[in-house]
Amino acid sequence: MATMNPGRKNKVFEFSNYWGKRLEFLDVHYHVNVDQFKRRYNAVEAGEMYRNLKGGVVLKNHLGSCASLASLAQSFDLPVFGSIVLNDISGGLKVQPIKNTLCQYEFKHKGRMLVHLPTIVPNKHKSKLIRSYTNKEVIDFVNKPIKITGNDDKLLECVKDIIKFAADHDIVISTGHATKHEVYTLVDYINNINRNVRVMLNQPANPITGFSAKELREFDKLDWLYTEQTALTLLLGYQSFEDFADVITNQKNVVYSSDLGQVSQIDIPAWRKQSATWFKAIGLTKERVRDISLETPLKMLDPD
Repeated sequence: MATMNPGRKNKVFEFSNYWGKRLEFLDVHYHVNVDQFKRRYNAVEAGEMYRNLKGGVVLKNHLGSCASLASLAQSFDLPVFGSIVLNDISGGLKVQPIKNTLCQYEFKHKGRMLVHLPTIVPNKHKSKLIRSYTNKEVIDFVNKPIKITGNDDKLLECVKDIIKFAADHDIVISTGHATKHEVYTLVDYINNINRNVRVMLNQPANPITGFSAKELREFDKLDWLYTEQTALTLLLGYQSFEDFADVITNQKNVVYSSDLGQVSQIDIPAWRKQSATWFKAIGLTKERVRDISLETPLKMLDPD
């Protein structure tokens, strides 16, 4: 990984030190209203819940940007961070929506922003989630799928533009709901260009992407690559408990998240209790729990 810019060391230290002292965990994947589907809370309600549990949260929205919501919540001293999902409805695979979102993302100790590649993609998977659309406009305008590779299975030029932009700004690229082949293509491209880009494998055990714990270890030598392990993939039965345990015990750069917010799924306090039960059954040390729940998420979002 590229050497950190010495002129920004204080910024890095300030971010990690500030949030490391205030939080016990950081959930990098939580959905709030208004979104493609109806959610349990809005940004402020969720922020209050996380603050009461001594945690922080990164909002995610299939309709696009959560930057202004996060900035608003932070003005109320709530530990809420933002992201953007590059689905068609938000502008698609272009740099411009990212620029717009960065302009709306302004508060002290904000760190890097997560930029998710499309989550509405061509696939035959039928979700097990019980959910309802927010309104008829969502049905009419939102469900246009996008791929990050072309008909030749090569990375689209517009995705390369996003990667180039990310190398020069405080951004983490998330793989969204990319297929396994698309993930390999993306990772290989970034690895070959040798640029300072951070990538998070977005819930790679999900049925669209389909990575096993064993397959994920192929990426262990890539310091710039982070692996998100969500609770939801386990709760929905998309992942075995053994595979879940393998990832959070052995995988490098693991970021543990919920991927919750759905009305039909468990609430935030219940997720925290269930996670503690899982961790105890697996035999995770307190140090490892803190690493995957807080330290690695903070490291991933550190500006450099």
